[in-house]
Amino acid sequence: MRIAIISDAWRPQINGVVRTIETVAQLLRADGHDVEVFGPDRFRTLPCPSYPEIRLSLFPGARLAHMLKLYAPDTIHLVTEGPLGWAARSFCLSRDIPFTTAYHTRFPEYVHARIRLPLSWSYAFMRRFHAASAGVLVVAQSIRDDLTQRGFRNLVPWSRGVDIAAFHPRPRTQTGDARPIWLYAGRLAIEKNIKAFLELDLPGTKWVVGGGPQLKELKSRYKNARFFGSVDTDELSLRYAESDCFVFPSRTDTFGLVMVEALASGLPIAGYPVPGPLDVVTDPKVGALDEDLRTACLAAIDRDSADCRRHAETFTWERCAAQFLAALQPIPRSVWQPLKRRALPDAAAS
Repeated sequence: MRIAIISDAWRPQINGVVRTIETVAQLLRADGHDVEVFGPDRFRTLPCPSYPEIRLSLFPGARLAHMLKLYAPDTIHLVTEGPLGWAARSFCLSRDIPFTTAYHTRFPEYVHARIRLPLSWSYAFMRRFHAASAGVLVVAQSIRDDLTQRGFRNLVPWSRGVDIAAFHPRPRTQTGDARPIWLYAGRLAIEKNIKAFLELDLPGTKWVVGGGPQLKELKSRYKNARFFGSVDTDELSLRYAESDCFVFPSRTDTFGLVMVEALASGLPIAGYPVPGPLDVVTDPKVGALDEDLRTACLAAIDRDSADCRRHAETFTWERCAAQFLAALQPIPRSVWQPLKRRALPDAAAS
């Protein structure tokens, strides 16, 4: 099967959305499918205001339509609600092509955290985007329940996995930092609520792994925390394994893939009882959730590493890929006739 995946989130970004697309595409290719990801790297882009690490495709409609006609996929999946997602949606609707979408990000809450735009406005925008989808893939039951109440339809469960070979417990080494070591890993942006973690009165040392628009501000303000910036998978795995507890202060995530990676590394989770943590920390043996984040941290720190690892092993990428494949909608071959499949254009310079 030829599978076209259209995503505004793509390399060189490092986040849960990109890791999910990459892993699912890799598994599907290994199973004999032809998977093509259409990301911003193929288009002229401009930096996202207030978040220059994210590149937004500039008027991608005509070029994307041309590439999709050349590729002539058997199915189309839209990952994000950005310029590429809307361009692909328009292309499909104008040709009666069925497609699926995914709800990866609580975009309304992110926008509200930045510019205080009413949630009702942003959710209306999101509902319109997903309304024509044959299936909206959503990772967490708590998020599916919330979206159902907000008028979203055709919601499809879509789990997540973890690379248990890359993320695993290791013997603790001398880091030079006082223990316990409390770790946050992820984007450093206002919607992630990282200040709630950094302002906690906790024994030991706080570690922060990741980049983003708040990195400079947080490093300047919180001198007692240790910042590592963006790291590759090998170093991220090492940081997990050297820590004692993973702290997830976000209240706006749909899931939080980093929590599963931390669990696979033997780390217990501390967080708020909100969507994301509620869907990962389903066993009290692997973490603690509390509206008082400090209380959650002090409760979670004594959890057993082996229990955390066993819980992480229930999240498999194979299941994630199978659910994705089952949700896809076939495109009638008559849509592409008499077009012939050809090689795609090279990526455009940004």
